[in-house]
Amino acid sequence: MEQLSDSDHRDSADATTSSCQSTTAEDGQCGGGGEAMARGLSAMLESVIKDFDSKALDTLNSQDQLSGSLDRLVQELDQLLENAPLPFIVQHASRISSVKQRVSSLNLVLKSVQRRIDNIDHMLFANTTQEKASSETT
Repeated sequence: MEQLSDSDHRDSADATTSSCQSTTAEDGQCGGGGEAMARGLSAMLESVIKDFDSKALDTLNSQDQLSGSLDRLVQELDQLLENAPLPFIVQHASRISSVKQRVSSLNLVLKSVQRRIDNIDHMLFANTTQEKASSETT
């Protein structure tokens, strides 16, 4: 997926708006400035959401790997505690268990955010498809 900077997104939206304004000034066609601006904003938001979605998935995968590593570490520490219950080890084991709980909570939040982003993406796609269909019929 091609990643665009914020200035690229603005330039894309500005180009869409200015091309519509020049067309409107010349021959009165463009379907209204509002529609062109909406299409530009929709395209810009769609690319931003897809970029964010990709980064959120990468973060989610990383968090899953971290959670798995923490689970393995907790199991190893539990075995170590059974063999040699030293206060130092117990203290570190409780810290690791605390980190594991925080990572699990963060994973739940990330999954919730991912679902919300997916819903927004589906709504934008449906709206874009509906706008294309209505513009083709006119």
